[in-house]
Amino acid sequence: MPDHANRRRFIAGAVCPRCAKMDKIVVDLDTDQRACVACGYSEARPQAATPGREIPTRVSRAAARRVETSAEVVTLIDPTAADK
Repeated sequence: MPDHANRRRFIAGAVCPRCAKMDKIVVDLDTDQRACVACGYSEARPQAATPGREIPTRVSRAAARRVETSAEVVTLIDPTAADK
């Protein structure tokens, strides 16, 4: 068995952009090439974008992380107990 065959891995749940078949995409771990074993589609794996400034959202704002909610006592009432 060729050594490079051990360096190819299937990507679970990946869908081929050409033939739309699921679980047919393999990635070559040495060259970062993606290929479809069903239709032969192949492309270079996208490179990760350089980390930039985080886009501010209402969740990522510092003020959103500082909110403290005080604890309150809750009394649970059994509605069937009143019928007895």
